[in-house]
Amino acid sequence: MPQYLVASYFPDNYNPSTEDEAMVRAIDELNEEMIAAGVRLLVGGLAPPSQAKSLRSQPDGGVLITDGPFMEAKEHVGGFCILEAADMDEALAWARKGVIACRARSEVREIPYSSLPSGTPHPSRQHREES
Repeated sequence: MPQYLVASYFPDNYNPSTEDEAMVRAIDELNEEMIAAGVRLLVGGLAPPSQAKSLRSQPDGGVLITDGPFMEAKEHVGGFCILEAADMDEALAWARKGVIACRARSEVREIPYSSLPSGTPHPSRQHREES
């Protein structure tokens, strides 16, 4: 089955301590529902963007590492989950529930290649794994 990334976006000034009991309960209930349905592969919240490090390749072959997120924006990815769903419509149905529970905007993208157990290996790795 295809796998999907659901990324939740929060304002840059988001303070997790403002999450009330109802929100925490809604998130817990959604996680339990996704586990029971067998769609949740991985869920995680992220540290604030102030703790991010960005990496960029340089013309000389080196890598420049800077503090902060790659893009300056008014919001950032604050959490994510990896779902295994039959199709985009099913992934969107789960993401809708996440938007309600987390009170945050989300984005859904299919993961065409994945190293997760049921994922499709990248074509560059398929010959090695078949051998």
